[in-house]
Amino acid sequence: MEPLMALLKTVSAFAITVLTIILFTPLVVVIFGLRFLGLRKLITWLTYKIAQGWARCIIFVTGCTLKVEGRENIPSSGSVCFVSNHVGLFDIILALAYAGRPFGFIAKKELIYLPFINIWISMLGGLYIDRKNIRKAVKTINHGIEKLQNGWSMLIFPEGTRSKGRGLLPFRSGAVKLATNSLAPIVPIAITGSYDVFEKNYRVHAVQVRMVFCPVINTAEMSSDDRRHHLADQVRSVIEAALNRKSDDSKTY
Repeated sequence: MEPLMALLKTVSAFAITVLTIILFTPLVVVIFGLRFLGLRKLITWLTYKIAQGWARCIIFVTGCTLKVEGRENIPSSGSVCFVSNHVGLFDIILALAYAGRPFGFIAKKELIYLPFINIWISMLGGLYIDRKNIRKAVKTINHGIEKLQNGWSMLIFPEGTRSKGRGLLPFRSGAVKLATNSLAPIVPIAITGSYDVFEKNYRVHAVQVRMVFCPVINTAEMSSDDRRHHLADQVRSVIEAALNRKSDDSKTY
């Protein structure tokens, strides 16, 4: 009976995810088109709120329990570079649900060919990176730096791939260049448990997931040498410490 229930929950979660993406996409496109009327900030906020509501709906459908810590560490204004470990596909949904502010993210170029998903990534201010083409990758990173300098927020996964329960992986070279070159404040994010939601055996499970928003690292106050040579290690150490720390009495969702 238990395997059958897991299968039914998986089918239901997948169906709801697909249907809501398809149904909300026309609305988001219409709203996004209104930016030409000079309402860019309002349109960005509305697009994000729709995405946030969608993400929380998906979390509810999975039945997962969320332990979220440190949301008070997220600046309420100005650009922010969220830097997170990447456990599984569920990480983006968690960030949309609880970051509390609009952000774009760096996605692998293959996602540009996924119908509807590609529209949402673009509407949210996301960018596509081709890691096999250095020139194009640098161009994408520079675009992200420009967005941060213009007050946008971005999310990056410096491990470069999902860890799939293997623990925190090494950061790729130049992983935090968005924050280094833009001088945007960094909010490290530590996530545990998201791989077990679905990818562990490709069945949806109502597991406990923990998400920690760590204290801000003000890159503008660091020396250029520290930003260039020590920032990535500092961010990784903060995330690693948060992953290893016991959960506090934070709010459960």
